[in-house]
Amino acid sequence: MSAPPTRRAAVVVFAALVVATFGAFFVAQNLKNQPSILQQVTVDPFFSPNSDGRFDGARIRFKLRDADRVKLEVVDADGDPVRTLIDGAVERYTPTRVLWKGETDGGGRAPDGVYRYRFTLREQGRSIVFQRSVRLDTTPPVVRVTSIGPVSDTDRPRPELLPNPEGEPATVRFAAPAGKDPRKKVTIFKTGPGATRRVYGPADLPADATTFPWDGRLSDGRNASPGTYVVVVEARDQAGNIGTSVPLDRRGLPTTTYGEPFPGRGGITVRYLGVQPPLEPTRAGERGVFGVDARQERYTWSLSRLGEPGRVLARSGRPNTRAVLSITAPASDTRGGVYLLTVRTRTRRVRVPWVVRPSTPTIGTRAEPRGVLVVLPATTWQGRNPVDDDGDGLPDVLDRGLPVRLQRILVGAGDGLPVGFAQGEAPLLAHLDRTRRRYDVTTDVALAAGRGPQLADGYQGVILPGDVRWLDPRAGRALRAFARAGGTVTLFGTRSLQREVRQTPRLRLTDPTAPLATDLFGARLGALVRAPVTLTDFQDEIDLFAGTEGEFRGLRVIEPVQALGDGAERVAAAVTPNSRPVIVAARFGRGLVIRTGLPELPAALSSSPELAALVRNVWTLSRAR
Repeated sequence: MSAPPTRRAAVVVFAALVVATFGAFFVAQNLKNQPSILQQVTVDPFFSPNSDGRFDGARIRFKLRDADRVKLEVVDADGDPVRTLIDGAVERYTPTRVLWKGETDGGGRAPDGVYRYRFTLREQGRSIVFQRSVRLDTTPPVVRVTSIGPVSDTDRPRPELLPNPEGEPATVRFAAPAGKDPRKKVTIFKTGPGATRRVYGPADLPADATTFPWDGRLSDGRNASPGTYVVVVEARDQAGNIGTSVPLDRRGLPTTTYGEPFPGRGGITVRYLGVQPPLEPTRAGERGVFGVDARQERYTWSLSRLGEPGRVLARSGRPNTRAVLSITAPASDTRGGVYLLTVRTRTRRVRVPWVVRPSTPTIGTRAEPRGVLVVLPATTWQGRNPVDDDGDGLPDVLDRGLPVRLQRILVGAGDGLPVGFAQGEAPLLAHLDRTRRRYDVTTDVALAAGRGPQLADGYQGVILPGDVRWLDPRAGRALRAFARAGGTVTLFGTRSLQREVRQTPRLRLTDPTAPLATDLFGARLGALVRAPVTLTDFQDEIDLFAGTEGEFRGLRVIEPVQALGDGAERVAAAVTPNSRPVIVAARFGRGLVIRTGLPELPAALSSSPELAALVRNVWTLSRAR
């Protein structure tokens, strides 16, 4: 009896499937035994074409089983061609090497991303996309210093201070990506006072490191000098890209743009002794309060008048460690002026200026019926004071467009005296004292706040003895009004009254401006000229040069006046051999504005009778209406 038709059909289909399966097996085995069309293909998995010498190109190596006309292209994730690497004949079994540097066929740079290689074999009419990819990566890893200190403290931005009372190193905490090649380094730079320079490292860090201790020692083992430091952590990814916690310039030094702090919290301040003086004048006989940071060392202090270093007016008794020092301003000295407070530890010394008003004003007295007010540039002192307020490792100074706290340790040039004070204000005020000129004294900080002596109190002259780089608009308006009303304003500094800054009620300096084309009184000043020059009396309608020979020799730096403002009338001037006016007096309203334009003048007063006579005449004009 024969099988039903349906069953016979099922048997036939099953037999056909068995035959097909065995056939496919034998075909597959045959293909496996044949050599691949592409042989010995190797590709670099990543590269970073940023011209830093590390993995700047991606290599692909291969052989062909059969000679062919080949087009080798780099294609993006969508399969679109980016760059043609080969378009021509390739011999069989010939090792072929090609380098892709990240460029496109249009000559540009391909964006970061994942790419593959596509082979088009024209003789065989085949196209093969090699599945192994290459990553173009030029993005540096993100590295950030998050905090420094014995404990993590990110809520209150501030610098870490070394040495600390416990004698422990500062612990730098940072975040850097981990990977197959997490090479890390640390470098420390000193950013102020002075030019930025590397002082430690670069030193290798363990691959898994997230902290680094620094004990304040430099690469050569010496203790770090006082100043501001920034810790820069570097990490390199597998593509060779280097990321740093602070941007570095081509010289490998930390850099930033105007008005921008450093990223992160990599700042360390090394301080062995620091003093914070009052920024407003203290009246003679009253107490002035100073902040002292001696790192808990014992210190002593002494007080002398500027220009009289050998005459100590007051001194401490036993050494102490007090953080707040209160001193009575000498009541026996009825003159106004500047005193120097010197604080000493066993190994350090710091001096800071102390502005003291006379116990009675000079105006309206028999000795000085027409008073002169000296306004000291405390705003500029702190504006150029290289102190890191927020712990980023960058000194906060107005020159960088950064806000500045007014109440802070006075570092100055490193000895406590404001930058430029020893060459500017100090010798000029000492000369006025030596020649028995009696004056009232204040600071522009007090003037802007409306405290202490004011220009409207009856003074005839105002002397600005140093560089006034920045001035609060309120003080600027008061100076202009004073001159228009008939007063005499004399500027002994240079690059002055061209920039403003806002002094807030919380004693911060914010929103510093760039230098304007003209100064407060409308004059356009030239850049400082550094070359030997002799100035000659050219015009004198007010006896500004009386008692001189009409020439000022031995000068090496001048600031010429290029033009006066609208409504100003020149009444006296000395000129260079090429007729550039330098010592210039101009009528401003009913008053007078005198610009000396000689940064070397104060220091030369003791040796130049001509310059001393000039100052004498300025004083006379400052007391006349």
